[in-house]
Order: sequence, then structure tokens, then C-alpha cells
Amino acid sequence: MARKKREEEKGIEGGWINTFADLMNLLLCFFVLLFSMSTVDADKYEQLVTSMSEKINIFDGGGNSIGEGPFVTVGTLQPVAISQYFNEFATSGSSDDDQNSNQSSESGNQPIDESTQKKVEEKMAAEQKERTKALYQEVTEAAKKSNIEDEITINTDKNNQYVQISLNGGILFDSGAAELKNSAKTLLGKVGDILKIYESHMIKIEGHTDDVPITGGRFRSNRWLSTARATEVLEYLVEKKKLKPASLEASGLGEHYPVASNATAKGRAQNRRVELKIYTDNKKDSK
Repeated sequence: MARKKREEEKGIEGGWINTFADLMNLLLCFFVLLFSMSTVDADKYEQLVTSMSEKINIFDGGGNSIGEGPFVTVGTLQPVAISQYFNEFATSGSSDDDQNSNQSSESGNQPIDESTQKKVEEKMAAEQKERTKALYQEVTEAAKKSNIEDEITINTDKNNQYVQISLNGGILFDSGAAELKNSAKTLLGKVGDILKIYESHMIKIEGHTDDVPITGGRFRSNRWLSTARATEVLEYLVEKKKLKPASLEASGLGEHYPVASNATAKGRAQNRRVELKIYTDNKKDSK
């Protein structure tokens, strides 16, 4: 009887295999559950899949000794299922917060330190200066070719926003009047030919006067007079030189921006002027 009992015990030695396979599948399902509730790091995921594949694929070689059972076979296919899940997860996005974070990073909303910002501003200022300098040289050369360099004044502003052509008011208008002199039309026509080259730029026309108050006549103040003169120049450039009205702007600034002292006749004559500003980057300056 004892011998028969030992033979029966020997016949059930392989029963642990099914239990072991069940345990492995349960652990793997538990891992997938944890994985589904966590955020995914792509690099770490690839390392994990590689490691799991190497470990679980031991069953491919062990199949000859323990046999291909339903549990073992399903277990070896789990890495493929995990890979498919990861692809779907990556496509749909893990969460709205992660998407917003990624969009913020991609849009370049990262803080810039002061030194970097200063370097960028200095570079932009240098480039602006070079563009304005090149424009100044072009306008000066055009004035020389037209033989009007002695009748106008060409300069740039301190912020390198524009090139300015200044015309003496005494050449353009009679005292207290806003109608162009016939003798001034030739000069203004040549200036218009230069401006025609840059009509894609913003061109601002400003009228200026001295500080002598106006008494009587058509205009109530120096500002009204300066505005009328700037508008007269604009209309001449549009009607006679065919400049685009959309690129021109006229304004009167009266006596408020003198370039010389109003205490002398010479200074007052210099203050009576019309300025035409060609902007480098099509931007208006602020007074």
C-alpha cells in the first residue's frame, strides 16, 4: 500500500505549472492597470517594454520543457497588447493639463532673462540703425542726382525711425498763406520723385510755424496754418506726382517744435518749415 501511495504523489508533481501561469497573468494584468492610471514617459516606456520582452520571452524557449498551455501562450502576447495601448494613449493625450503644458512649451512662452533680452534689443536696434542709415544714403544720392541737395535738408532722427526731408516754408508759401508758390512747385516736384521710390513706406508730412500769433486772416492759429500747409503739400504729391494717398499723412504742429530760437528773424525763418518723414519700417513715430 505504501508503494502505491508514493506513485500517486509522483503523478501530480507538474500541477504547479498552471498555478504559476495564473499568477503571472494576474501580475501582468495588475501592471497594465497601474500603467493605465499613470502618466507615460516615452523613453522609460521603451526601456520597460524592452526589458519585459526579454524577460517574458523566456517562455518561448521554455515551451519545450513545460508545454504550450493557454495561460502561457496568452502571457507571451502581453507586450504586444501593451504596445497597442501605449499608441492609443499617446494619440489621445494623457490629459488636458499635459496638452496645455506642451502647447506652452512649443509656443515659446518661456521666461527670458534680462541679459538675453538686452542682447536681443541691442541687436534689433543695431539692425534698425543700419536700415535707416542705408535709407539716408539712398535719399541723399537721389537728391544729388536731382540737383536739389542745397535746397533741402536731409537728416535722421535719434531713434533711427525715419529719414527726414525738410523744406523751408518761405520757399513754399507766402507769409500767412497756405497756397503753394508757383516757383516752389519745381522743387516740390523733384522731392515728389524721390518720395515716389518709397511710397510703400509710411510718409508723414508735418507743417511747422514760428511763434508769432496770427491776427485776422483765414486761420485762427498757427496750428491751423501749419495743418493747411501740410495738407496742401500732400494734395500736390497725390494729384501731380501720383503718390498713393494711403501712404501719406498730413498734420500741423504749429509753433510747438522749433528747431531754432524764435527770438531772432533768422531763427523764426528756420522754424517755418515743412518736414517729410520717410519711415524705415512703415511705423509712425510719437512726438
